[in-house]
Amino acid sequence: MKNITDSFVFLGQGPSAGSFGFNTDILATNLINLSVVLGVLIFFGKGVCVSDLLDNRKQRILSTIRNSEELCGGAVEQLEKARARLQKVEREAEEFREKGYFEIEQEKGNLINAAFQNLEQLENYKNETIQFEQQRAINQVQQRVFQQALQGALGTLNNCLNGELHLRTIGANIGIFKAMKEITD
Repeated sequence: MKNITDSFVFLGQGPSAGSFGFNTDILATNLINLSVVLGVLIFFGKGVCVSDLLDNRKQRILSTIRNSEELCGGAVEQLEKARARLQKVEREAEEFREKGYFEIEQEKGNLINAAFQNLEQLENYKNETIQFEQQRAINQVQQRVFQQALQGALGTLNNCLNGELHLRTIGANIGIFKAMKEITD
């Protein structure tokens, strides 16, 4: 690498007549370089104008920006529609939830009322059954008391009645039957 740099330095320091070398004068080389670049641009870029290239580039950038803005506007519009639909669905869901809660409360009230009615009916059946059983027990007791009283009265009558009293009672009853027969005839 050192040999290459040395050769360039050697060329720049050598005699200028008839030899090849580098011009180390910056101002002179800049003018030459600039004229070469302008010449190349003019020769190769005859039909191409820098302003045309810049205008084309500007138009492409502007159309890209317009397309992006249109897409952004469409996306914003779709987002707003989606938000509106979301709000609508949320409102409907809230209405369904409230309606569901209302129906649940209403059904709960109906079930409680039905349970109370069933309890009242069962209480009434219980009371009727108790009254029926009480009446039946009273009737049974009355029948037994009546039977015992009748048996006691018959026993007393059988003990108290003698033959003569018995014949007189039969005769009196026969007289009552004859009187009844005469009335009916």
